[in-house]
Amino acid sequence: MNVLSLFDGISCARVALDRAGIEVNAYMASEIDKNAIKVSEKNYPDIIRVGSVVGLEVEGQVDLLIGGSPCQDLSIAKKDRKGLDGDRSGLFWEFLRIKKECNPQWFVLENVASMPKADRDIITREMGVEPVMFNASLVSAQSRKRLFWTNIPFDLPEDRGILLKDIMEADVEDKFYVKKEMKTNGKTTGKVGYVGDGEQYGQGGQAHRVYSTEGKTPTMSSGPALIKVGRDVGRRLVDGHRADADMSIPYERRIETREDDKCGTLTSVAKDNLVVGERIRKLTPIECERLQGLPDNYTEGVAMTHRYKCLGNAFNVDVVAHILGRVKLMYSS
Repeated sequence: MNVLSLFDGISCARVALDRAGIEVNAYMASEIDKNAIKVSEKNYPDIIRVGSVVGLEVEGQVDLLIGGSPCQDLSIAKKDRKGLDGDRSGLFWEFLRIKKECNPQWFVLENVASMPKADRDIITREMGVEPVMFNASLVSAQSRKRLFWTNIPFDLPEDRGILLKDIMEADVEDKFYVKKEMKTNGKTTGKVGYVGDGEQYGQGGQAHRVYSTEGKTPTMSSGPALIKVGRDVGRRLVDGHRADADMSIPYERRIETREDDKCGTLTSVAKDNLVVGERIRKLTPIECERLQGLPDNYTEGVAMTHRYKCLGNAFNVDVVAHILGRVKLMYSS
């Protein structure tokens, strides 16, 4: 199979092809981030580099066209998002142009599920297929909702039941732990202190309690445990209620933990996913690799900040491998 991967990043599509058991004759990658390219070349030195997607002219047969066009102007996390008119998310039109020019047998386009309906409808009209929302939580310990526009017919898999405890490293270096004090609901956490059974963060309630890694019940295991993943946010509070618009009220730093035993969507911002246990720490790069379905140390070789950025921008490998697995079945039948 000849593959053209646009916005290739660290070549998670190549890992997914291998995992799906699909033989690759030529893998052409369009990517401009030098750190992502460095990671990709370390793992797959045979990849054919074709440069920027802008103005790219494709030569030869393309059996599979795959890519996740930039989401920054579409994501709900972006203020004043410009959608498909934005400089980055507008690169969707390059994907569409190349798709029309190379006429691949199979195509896969990925983007965020939180995009505005108007932009989703435009992409659907231009791609000619309805998107499927695939949450990576079905195949990993990460909640990552993404839309896939593809002509590969596939069904969503059953939940594999992978939880945070399944991807945690046993021994974590001290450099990953929060050094500064963080005030949450009058308690000091992070730098000092032990977070005990049932202690609360923020306004309290089930979403802000500390639970065991052994399931979804509020029971501490007998020993210390890395328990939940939450995010570090600043809030202005009056009597326990948000008042973010009142600039006269000082920010209170809070850890807002998830109600399930999953990690939130990986981003390039470390504070979006903090492990809450006896102490508070960042996820390690290896844990992030596992959350994205990558082998341990796949991104080793670039600076730590670049590892996090590359992983936050990546495909979840097992999601894409599940989709491409249908192609493998059709070829073998």
